[in-house]
Amino acid sequence: MVKPYRDTIVSEDVFIREFDATLDSDELVWHRDEKNRHFAVLDGEDWWFQEDDKMPVELLKGKIYEIEKGEYHRLLKGTDATDLKVKIWEE
Repeated sequence: MVKPYRDTIVSEDVFIREFDATLDSDELVWHRDEKNRHFAVLDGEDWWFQEDDKMPVELLKGKIYEIEKGEYHRLLKGTDATDLKVKIWEE
């Protein structure tokens, strides 16, 4: 399966992830990560983050978000989404 994003490695536990605004929303699936993660939006508008059993929240530039290891979550793309770029730190 082709991933709906591109990663650029910054260091062992830090990378930049980019999502193209033209990707099909069906590619943004519920999933779990193998490590705890923090991420911050570097660029992009009208993208949303949803954790299991919670309402989606709009992603804001500069805000740091946390994802616990094993927690179901997904990204959602709004109708006016621009390309999304996030910085991710893994524990």
